[in-house]
Amino acid sequence: MHVQEWLDTVPAGAVYAVVALVIGVESLGIPLPGEIVLVSAALLSSQHGGVNPFVLGACAVAGAVIGDSIGYAIGRKGGRPLLAWLGNKFPRHFGEAHIATAERSFEKWGMWAVFFGRFVALLRIFAGPLAGVLRMPYWKFLVANVLGGIAWAGGTTAVVYYVGLVAEDWLKRFSYLGLAAAVLVGLTSMLVIKRRAKKAAARQTADEREAVPAAE
Repeated sequence: MHVQEWLDTVPAGAVYAVVALVIGVESLGIPLPGEIVLVSAALLSSQHGGVNPFVLGACAVAGAVIGDSIGYAIGRKGGRPLLAWLGNKFPRHFGEAHIATAERSFEKWGMWAVFFGRFVALLRIFAGPLAGVLRMPYWKFLVANVLGGIAWAGGTTAVVYYVGLVAEDWLKRFSYLGLAAAVLVGLTSMLVIKRRAKKAAARQTADEREAVPAAE
């Protein structure tokens, strides 16, 4: 079966639901590959006539905004004991160093940490719950949440969709091999970016720890 014929068998409603659900749950504070799912779905929409990129982007935005808002409510109610519990359950994502880095970002940037945090894997998970724990005024959180969700989800969908259209002829020529290569390149690029961001955060934490004794 040609790749285009296979893509046409994927129900559009299932794609919309999966994207909204995964991004929403990730925004709650549960580590899930929301960005990877969104990029894959946007690429799929460029090759699948039934998956509308505008509807896909809207579902992604809705999942991001609603998930972050629920995460905010949970964080506001649970407070720091919630962060401690998450640290025990997900030490790789909610360890003390990660929480400290996120808190410094919030203290420095305020509501803009919520907006720009949508583009950073670590802050994308933390933004909602941490804003609630720190008791950021909800109207500020909501404005940054909505604008960040639109910029991240809408922008990612648009860019990947149009890149997919440009690559359509190439994908058709190489069928499954082309699709697999395109997805592999996208995933590799995101993993490289995430790895560099993680190293940068680790260096920043190490520098700050070294600066504390010097200041004392």
